[in-house]
Amino acid sequence: MPKIISPQVEFFGLLAQVKQIAPEIFDQQGRFLNLLEGQWQCSGTPREFISPVDGTILGGLPMLNRDLALRAVRFAKGEAASWAGTDLDERKQRVQDCLDLLRQHVELIGKLLIWEIGKTYKLGFTDIDRCIDGVQWYVDNIEGMLDKRKPLGLVSNIASWNYPMSVLMHAVLVQVLCGNSVIAKTPTDGGFISLSLAFALARRSGLPVTLVSGPGGELSDVLVKDDHVDCLSFVGGRYNGRNIADALASKHKRYMLEMEGVNTYGIWNFSDWQTLGDQLKKGYDYGKQRCTAYVRFVVQRDLFPQFLETYWNVMHSLKVGNPTLVDNPGDQLPDLAFGPVINSNQAADLNRLYENALKTGATPLLEGKLDDNLFLPGQNRWSYVAPRALVNLPRQSELYFKEPFGPIDSIVLVDRVEELVGEMNISNGALVSAIASDDEQLARRTAKEVRAFKVGINKLRSRGDREEVFGGLGESWKGAFVGGALLVEAVTEGDKPILGNFEESLLLPDKI
Repeated sequence: MPKIISPQVEFFGLLAQVKQIAPEIFDQQGRFLNLLEGQWQCSGTPREFISPVDGTILGGLPMLNRDLALRAVRFAKGEAASWAGTDLDERKQRVQDCLDLLRQHVELIGKLLIWEIGKTYKLGFTDIDRCIDGVQWYVDNIEGMLDKRKPLGLVSNIASWNYPMSVLMHAVLVQVLCGNSVIAKTPTDGGFISLSLAFALARRSGLPVTLVSGPGGELSDVLVKDDHVDCLSFVGGRYNGRNIADALASKHKRYMLEMEGVNTYGIWNFSDWQTLGDQLKKGYDYGKQRCTAYVRFVVQRDLFPQFLETYWNVMHSLKVGNPTLVDNPGDQLPDLAFGPVINSNQAADLNRLYENALKTGATPLLEGKLDDNLFLPGQNRWSYVAPRALVNLPRQSELYFKEPFGPIDSIVLVDRVEELVGEMNISNGALVSAIASDDEQLARRTAKEVRAFKVGINKLRSRGDREEVFGGLGESWKGAFVGGALLVEAVTEGDKPILGNFEESLLLPDKI
């Protein structure tokens, strides 16, 4: 018997729930609206949005033009002064009210993320739970971190699609808790329905938040450069990040630009292959569509046979398929390693990078296959990519210096520790790296030479939650670091120097 879409996640049933909970985000024709000037309005020019899961049309992304975005920015800036003057206890209560409302709809938001950005059932819930739990920590601890610091004014947010709740919504709620008004751009590639619901609940709680959709080319000028914007929080790729950094060079405004890098895992004098296998499996969460995914393994040549056996066993245990399918209506949703990548364009680009690597001399190590039993018969699979791996990746390959942002690994073999360090630093800075070795002293000494903000010793490092700081070195990050007290300091003014990776200096926290 062929599989069926589970009734508990059927999309149009979920959409009906959204319309019941937050009817204000739709117009009379059922089109999605933007949140600007304190109310839901302007469906803009709807752009068809297609689910990566199976090609279902989820609705129209309400794209605004530059003039409407400028109206939104000016109004949002106008809310800043009165909100900054609101007592901290009142701000805490309103953010708490928003969190309480979000908790009531965790199930719905987690399931929407399956359809919008292709997360598995488990990872969709992780995203919204991390948002709520993280912001709750700030509500409970804000007094000590804020002290006498003052808000900056209007904070603009442009973030990628992969973590709409635990990155974008989390940042927005902490920014308003600190006394700022906020404007955010919905990620064009996914997450606008769940974010619209979350922003509706935030606005209902009395928070000064604005949410707009539109083409980056038209809106970025306003959301980045406009004088009404006092601070920019950006999460995305290096190309756009560099352009933004250049645009901000003469603006003298606060910014946090999180960009990509080739996150590497170095292996030297190592024998705990079971632990590494567990880490390899976890590293494939969401098909490596994460800024902290490890995509390059730099391996001591003598250890390659043991590494290959471990890697091969893990890769063949991964299940990749449609995350909505079950055998029977009452069954639990599947426990998959990951589902689709974000869209068919991304899948095509991953295929292009892989083919380019082969043409330039790389050796294919693994070419995974999709299992027909994990899909509907004849369903659209354009956004699905099975795991692949390459060895002997030459420097002329585009993939050599680039993060694939998807399930393609590259393995580099080295004969000396100096080679290991050189290959781990290939992208001029990274967010995270790791070194696995039985000789912990050697691993810690080597870690000091690796240009990553966080380096794990026999463990993976991630973005982190609550008090854990986050940033990047080299070209992987520009501006103020975030996480814990640093996120509060990044969006406020005080007499303490802002820690971060700036053009003129690098100021690191004592503990990372």
